[in-house]
Amino acid sequence: MAESASEAVRKRVEELRREIREHDYRYYVLDQPIISDAAYDRLYRELQQLEAEHPELVTPDSPTQRVGGAPAPGFAKVVRRRPMLSLANVFDDAELADFDAGIHRRLDLGDDVKIRYVCEPKFDGLAVELIYEDGIFVQGATRGDGEVGEDVTANLRTIRSVPLRLHEPLAGRLEVRGEVVMFKEDFAALNRRQEEAGEKVFANPRNAAAGSLRQLDPRVTARRPLTFFAYEVGETPIRFATHEEKLRKLAALGFKESGEWRIAEGTEEVKRYWEALLARRHELPYEVDGVVVKVDDENARAELGQVSKSPRWAVAYKFPPEEETTTVEAIEVQVGRTGIVTPVAHLAPVRVGGVVVSRATLHNEDELRRKDVRVGDTVVVRRAGDVIPEVVKVVKEVRTGEEQEWPFPTRCPACGSELVREKRGKGDEDGGEEGGEVELEAAWRCTNATCPAQIKERLRHFASRQAMDIEGLGEEIIGQLVDKGMVRDFADIYRLTAEDWANLERVVGDKAYKLGPKVGKNLAEAVERSKRVPLRRFYNALGIRRVSETFAATLARRFPDVRDLMNASEEELIALPGIGPARAASIRQFFEREENRRVVERLLEEAGVRPEPEERVESGGVFEGKTVVLTGTLERFSRDQAKAEIERRGGKVSGSVSKKTDLLVAGADAGSKLRKAQELGVRVIDEETFLAMLEGAA
Repeated sequence: MAESASEAVRKRVEELRREIREHDYRYYVLDQPIISDAAYDRLYRELQQLEAEHPELVTPDSPTQRVGGAPAPGFAKVVRRRPMLSLANVFDDAELADFDAGIHRRLDLGDDVKIRYVCEPKFDGLAVELIYEDGIFVQGATRGDGEVGEDVTANLRTIRSVPLRLHEPLAGRLEVRGEVVMFKEDFAALNRRQEEAGEKVFANPRNAAAGSLRQLDPRVTARRPLTFFAYEVGETPIRFATHEEKLRKLAALGFKESGEWRIAEGTEEVKRYWEALLARRHELPYEVDGVVVKVDDENARAELGQVSKSPRWAVAYKFPPEEETTTVEAIEVQVGRTGIVTPVAHLAPVRVGGVVVSRATLHNEDELRRKDVRVGDTVVVRRAGDVIPEVVKVVKEVRTGEEQEWPFPTRCPACGSELVREKRGKGDEDGGEEGGEVELEAAWRCTNATCPAQIKERLRHFASRQAMDIEGLGEEIIGQLVDKGMVRDFADIYRLTAEDWANLERVVGDKAYKLGPKVGKNLAEAVERSKRVPLRRFYNALGIRRVSETFAATLARRFPDVRDLMNASEEELIALPGIGPARAASIRQFFEREENRRVVERLLEEAGVRPEPEERVESGGVFEGKTVVLTGTLERFSRDQAKAEIERRGGKVSGSVSKKTDLLVAGADAGSKLRKAQELGVRVIDEETFLAMLEGAA
C-alpha cells in the first residue's frame, strides 16, 4: 500500500509540474528551450517516481498524463454548444472584393471606409476544439460536421503544444478552436519510416495529422510529431472587443500561434499579405493552402452573423493549386535500399509548382490498384515544395479504352528474386505486439541481400550528405562501381585508390570519358575525409531498417562505442525513448547478420573509419536558449557543421524565420529569410561575426 505523501512531497510534486510545464511551453510553443534534454528527462523521471509512490497525487493536468494508455474501443460523439463553422472560399481579387462589398452593405458603411481585417495562414491540417473548465483541459474533439465531433481527448493530451493547464487562472468554460498539423520535416521523416517498414505512406501532412489524431491507441498518437495552433474561441468567459485581442490572449494563456498573422486595413493590404505569404509558402515549416481573412471587430461580427454553416465575417482566400494534369507514358518499379519495390509513373513532362515533373510515385501496389492507374491514363499530379511528386487521381471520364492495365511484377527487376510481402502487427506502426493480430505489409520487397539495385541504393544513402557525406560520389559513379564488381559493400569504397577513381567514366551525350586524375584525386580525398564523421551520421549511414536520421542521433547518445550498439540486447534497445519492439528487433537483426557485422568491423579496422561521439551541450554556451536560422552560403562551414556548432553551444537551429527567431546567420546570396529577418527586427550577423561568437570573441 502506497504511503501517504508528506507536505514536502506534495510541494515537490507541484514544483516539478510547474517546471516541466514551463519547459514544455518554452520548447513546444516558443521554440526557445533553456535546459538540455537530459536535464528535462531528470525532472520528468523524478515526477514519475513520486507519482508512482503516491498515486493519490496524480491529477489529470499532470505532465505525466500526456502519454496515452490502453487503446479505446471507439470514439464517442461530442455535441457542441456552439457549432464550429466552415469557411466559404474565394479564389481571386474579384471574389475578395465581393466579400468586402457584402460586409460594407450589411454594416451600412460607405465605400471609402476600410474594413479592419486580421489575416492568418490557412493551415492545412485537422480542425479541433479544446474545452477548459476553470483553466484545466477536460475534453477535445474533432470538428466533425460542425455540430457533432469525435472525442479525441486522450490523443490531444499527447500533443505537447496543448496546455493541460492554462498559464493564467481563468474561471468558467473556455472553448479553444484551432488546427492540429504535422510539420513538413516531420512528415517526410514519418513517411521515410513508414516506407522502410513496408507500411502505408501518407499522401500529405494533413492526412498524416488526421490519421495520427484519430488513432484508437493514444500511444501511437504520442509517437507522432503533432502541433496545435490556436486561432479562435467558442464559448468563453472573456469579453473580447477584437479578434487581435483574442489572439494575443490565447498566446498569453499558453497556446502556440504561427507568428504569421497580420492586421490589414482594407482589401489592398489583404492582397499584399496574400501575395507575400504565397511567395514564402514553401519556406513555412507547415503546409498552408491560403489566407483566412476575418473581420477584426467582434461587435461587427455579431451583426454580420452567418449564412448556413459559414460566417459572413470571414472567408478563406485560397492559393492556386499545386496540381496539374498530364498523361502516363509508362510504369516501372524501383528497388530501394531496404528492398522495397516502388511503382513509378513516367509522365509526359508538365510544370507543377514551378518545376518540370516527368516522374511521380505510385507508392505501392495497393495504391496503384486503388487509384486504378493505367498506361495511357490522364492523371492529376501533385507536387508541394520539395515533396516527391505523386499521382493524386485518374481522370477516368476521358478514358478512350486504349489505356492498358499494368501488371505488378512478381520478381525483382534487378536480380530476378521472388518478391514477398512480409507480415507486421496490425494497427501498430512499430510492428505490433508479440502474439497480436498480424497483416501483410503494403509493400512488396526483394529479400536478396546481394541484389545489385539494393546495393546501389544503400551505397547512395551511405555516401549522402546526411550520412558519410562523400562529395562527388553520385548515382552514375556508384552504378559503375557495382556493375564492374569493384564495390560489393561499404568497406570496399575505402580500398579504392585515386587511380581507380580516375579510370571510371562519365557519359556525355553518346560518348564516354574517363574521370581523369584531378577528379580521381578529389574523390579519393572525399573518401578519406569521410573517415571522421559524427557518430549519429555513421549510424544513419549503415541503413538499418526503421532507423531514421533522428533516431540515429538517439543511438549515438546512448551508444558512443559502435561495438556496444552491435552487441546491445533487445531489452537495452527497447529501454530507449521512442523505440518499440519492431524497431529494437530490426536493429538487433541487422547486427545478427554476419555479413553486416563483418562490414562494420572492416570499416572500423581496415578502412580506419573513426566516428566521433556526440559532444555534450555546453552549459552557458553563447547560443544557449536561442533559436538560430542559417541562410545563404557559408565559406568556412557546411550547413551541417554550422548547425552542429550552434547545437553544441546550447542553441536550436530552425528552418524558418519568425518573431521567435533570436539570430540569423547570413552567408553569401542570402534571400527571402534575410528580408524577413530585417522586417521583423531579428538580429542579423555575417560569417565573420558568427566565427567570432564560436571563438568567444563576440
